Amino acid sequence: MTLNQLLTYAVRTDCSDVHITAGTNLAIRRYGVLSILADCPTAEESTSMIYELLDMKQIERVNSGEDLDIGVMLPDGTRIRANIYHQRNNLAASIRILQQVIPSFEELGLPSVVKDLAEMPRGLVLVTGPTGSGKSTTLASMVDYINKNHARHVMTIEDPIEYVYPHNQAMIHQREVGKDAKSFASALRSALREDPDVILVGEMRDYETISAAVAAAETGHLVLSTLHTTSAAQTVERIIDACPLEGQNQMRSQFANVIRGVITQQLIPTANGEGRVIATEVMIANFAISNLIRENKTIQIPSLLQSGRREGMHTLNDDLVRLVQDDKITRDTALKVSDDPGSLEKMI
Repeated sequence: MTLNQLLTYAVRTDCSDVHITAGTNLAIRRYGVLSILADCPTAEESTSMIYELLDMKQIERVNSGEDLDIGVMLPDGTRIRANIYHQRNNLAASIRILQQVIPSFEELGLPSVVKDLAEMPRGLVLVTGPTGSGKSTTLASMVDYINKNHARHVMTIEDPIEYVYPHNQAMIHQREVGKDAKSFASALRSALREDPDVILVGEMRDYETISAAVAAAETGHLVLSTLHTTSAAQTVERIIDACPLEGQNQMRSQFANVIRGVITQQLIPTANGEGRVIATEVMIANFAISNLIRENKTIQIPSLLQSGRREGMHTLNDDLVRLVQDDKITRDTALKVSDDPGSLEKMI
């Protein structure tokens, strides 16, 4: 099997990920379930497949022992994101297949309040969730909405570039860390001198990036970014804990001032086994939420989410109950993914 045949098969069968490891079987992930393929290329064939994704400079870097994150456009227009790494002295690649057309909020199943967050003139909006939960696609959908509806200058800072946006109403510049910029933080600082209205930061990985993103939001920009957290309360704690101890009180106050909303999401297998559906938790930073953040009372955030439904807020359990009642997911699946299964069982 060639690389082109493997990726064509993965796209046709609606797979999200492909794994190539020199010296062992190929693997695919479909609707969240990993499957090992019977096909077992030789180590040389697998290495050759991985090299097809790389240019000569990237091959040299890989051969010197580096890991690489790359974004590649295939001949048929499919865009992929790949991580190239080494294991047991062999080369391996994890490939994420991206959707060719950026889906709308409605197609993704996102709550309508996401559109309101994309309309914000300034502040910080975070999309969070575990790996493979669709965070990048949600951010792409928000940028695509802005592009189609507003004359704004959008700067994206990504590692690597995933979705590519044609100019529509907006002007969009995309910078790739490692190629167009040294780091997320340096690109963020530079962006403040490039007249942006919206800045997308692919991931807030460290304190330097978090601090630069909060500063950008403070200076009147709309900043969109992601974190690997599984609830709104955990997102607040992760932001604060990333700061040095002596700066946490100041960051708590800054973050309370700039945060506009947190969308936490998971992709869950459907009841019929033929796809996945999104479940979300939404926090909108109203006066009460901002006060809890300032006063370091994040443990009380879930109760405010339950009482803030008129503003578009809800907990993950609220959304899981809705999906079970609509027969989109099974009760057992909902209980497995819930962060509070005891309460969910009573709600159901």
